[in-house]
Amino acid sequence: MALAYVGSSIPSILVVDDVPANVDILVEHLQYENVHLIVALNGEDAIDLACDRLPDLILLDIMMPGLNGYEVCSHLKSKPETMNIPVIFVTARGEDYDQEKGLALGAIDYIAKPYNASILKARVRNHLAMKKKTDLLNHLASIDGLTNAPNRRYFDELLEHEWCRCQRAARPLSVIMIDVDNFKSYNDFYGHGKGDDCLRQIVSAMQAALMRPSDVLARYGGEEFVVMLPESTASQAMVVAEKLRRQVCSLAIPHLVSGISGNVSISLGVESCVPDRCASSLGLVERADKGLYRAKALGRNQCCLNASNAS
Repeated sequence: MALAYVGSSIPSILVVDDVPANVDILVEHLQYENVHLIVALNGEDAIDLACDRLPDLILLDIMMPGLNGYEVCSHLKSKPETMNIPVIFVTARGEDYDQEKGLALGAIDYIAKPYNASILKARVRNHLAMKKKTDLLNHLASIDGLTNAPNRRYFDELLEHEWCRCQRAARPLSVIMIDVDNFKSYNDFYGHGKGDDCLRQIVSAMQAALMRPSDVLARYGGEEFVVMLPESTASQAMVVAEKLRRQVCSLAIPHLVSGISGNVSISLGVESCVPDRCASSLGLVERADKGLYRAKALGRNQCCLNASNAS
């Protein structure tokens, strides 16, 4: 799966208020703003919708039965997947203390009722524009400039997230470490321009081989890549690894250097475990790397489980 940023997509706003009439007014004001509106009538539904839909902005009332707006905001700011969604409190509680409390919880703005519709829309536009710029910057910081694949920083963060998720669910998590065989000699002989083209072709071929949205390929450094396969066993990961190897071989990129006669190939090391039985996500990567070294020691252009899993 390639990391993608869709800058032209229509932004979404989650409107949260337990009074349907208040929701209707907000919807009426915003319906011509080229946004997609999502509505929740209580705090519990707001949290579920925020986690499921990941809106670009949340307009949140404070006084609601059950979870109030402060509690909803606090909950969203505590979760990695929703902590960066901007929240604007739109409420009748307009005292300085209320505004200070809301901003301290992580809200970016506070609009007191009754509000001016033009000012409301202007603030919404400004915060959506800021969110778009922030998303673009985060995207640029998370991709490899050469191959447009996710970079190591993004992969490490995602791996830790998936590690915790699979740990809670007691589900397996697999990692494949990948190295382009004899790439230094290829780069030296054909030149860095051809070497860059080679890496881009390899990434494109491997991404095409990953069928599930949850499977992520990233550039780990130089000519080394890594794939994360959530909820995949060792045997399933080996099937994917072999598919990756065959995809790269099918490119038939000539590699005719002194001592090497053939096409560009890759070596792959595989490791899989259930996180509650393993020490850390870093250990998972290290063990997959051992499988990679084993594949290279056995002659390259092959897939190997790490030594502890190999039969």
